[in-house]
Amino acid sequence: MSRIRAFTMPKWGIEMTEGTIAEWMVKEGDSFKRGDMLCLIETAKITNEVEAEYDATVRKIVVGGGSDAEPVGALLAVFDDGSNSDADIEAFVAGFQPAEGGLAQGTSKAKAEPAPAPAAAAPAAEKTRIKIETNRPISPEALRLAEEEGVDISGIEGSGRGGRITHQDVVKALRGAGSPALKGTVAVQEDDLKVFASPLARRIAALNGISLSGVTGTGARGRISKADVLALMPKPTSGNVGTPEFVPGANRPEVVPFDRIRKVVAQRLTQAKQELPHFYLRMSASADAMLEMRKTANLVLGCKASVNDWIVKASAMALVRHPDVNVQVHGQEIHRFPHADVSIAVASPKGLVTPVVRQANLMRIDQLAAEARRLIDKAQGKGLSMEDMEGGTFSVSNLGMFGIENFDAIINPPQGAILAVGAAQRQPVETATGGITFETRISFTLSVDHRAIDGAAGAQFLQTLKDLIEKPEGLFA
Repeated sequence: MSRIRAFTMPKWGIEMTEGTIAEWMVKEGDSFKRGDMLCLIETAKITNEVEAEYDATVRKIVVGGGSDAEPVGALLAVFDDGSNSDADIEAFVAGFQPAEGGLAQGTSKAKAEPAPAPAAAAPAAEKTRIKIETNRPISPEALRLAEEEGVDISGIEGSGRGGRITHQDVVKALRGAGSPALKGTVAVQEDDLKVFASPLARRIAALNGISLSGVTGTGARGRISKADVLALMPKPTSGNVGTPEFVPGANRPEVVPFDRIRKVVAQRLTQAKQELPHFYLRMSASADAMLEMRKTANLVLGCKASVNDWIVKASAMALVRHPDVNVQVHGQEIHRFPHADVSIAVASPKGLVTPVVRQANLMRIDQLAAEARRLIDKAQGKGLSMEDMEGGTFSVSNLGMFGIENFDAIINPPQGAILAVGAAQRQPVETATGGITFETRISFTLSVDHRAIDGAAGAQFLQTLKDLIEKPEGLFA
């Protein structure tokens, strides 16, 4: 018997305790090479692409994609070279034990010797199994159930990837074939017995002469419910001639559960808002000089630095000049940093993430723009790693591109402050001679943790930020 390998929930970072299989890129029976992508694993903060560390064959997927979270060390799948029997694989799964403390690695070092097989059932209890020969894609569990129950799979429409027949598809076919006749004074249409519906929904449909064929159910796994049938019944008409009565239908919500990232964001921001003594400092700055220099710099440097890139650069340089703001708070300690690692808030498909532009104060504007673009692209493609998001000393959150004039951002602990950036707006201002002119102004709100940063320190930081934006040649000093 060749070596059997266990693929378990890996541990990335000290804080990770569980993860979720977002999607499998391989299926049972597939062979893969080292470096091939196996699956996407979603943690509390990120979604990671997991690559194979060796050549092998997928013998059994224990935890399917989209299932509930599994603890670190949990068995996710079983790999080998394809030479072991199904009984060997099942025995390995039954006898698998996670590494001590639950910290199993990507491949288990456990011996492949199978655990003692359970006692065989008495021959009288065994079902007659019909061998099914087919070239249709079907999971091993689904094929085994179809053979044991004698289900004709030719009429089953697979709901898996590429039309693959799943275990649930076979179970659904069994339910349709074995639906009992309903008691009562009415007969249920024969076609309706093949539809996945609740008994009450079938009875109401039969009493009102409604066919369930073609009805899309809103219940679990597409089951037709009582509400679905009632929605098909004719509505009573009003006594007013020519004016039909308006009868509002059911206003059913679309229930979208929190994904892993949104759960963590909600937990951390709630904790931050409840426990951190926030106070807010507001200031606006003229952006005309910065916008003009941005056009010139983009041409000279051959880059596409955004307004937000310039604000991140100005914030980083102001932080170095005011180290009392460039801090993290850890318990009863304040950690000051010599360089500015600026977290930028990015709206990704999985929710708000904050990748870090490291030592932004030392970068040229074209270097900063390239690094910010790289991080944003990774966030949009679900490719951010733990290293991309850890260790920021300050955050910048910009909603100006959405036309938001100003807002108050919540501090991202353990950082001591976050800068909220509003939209650039043309506003009238009084000139030195008493006249009126228009200029482009941007509003800033600095949210500050009062435990670590005093009001004067925050105000001085904002004053330096304003000077750098209004006199942007200082950004190249």
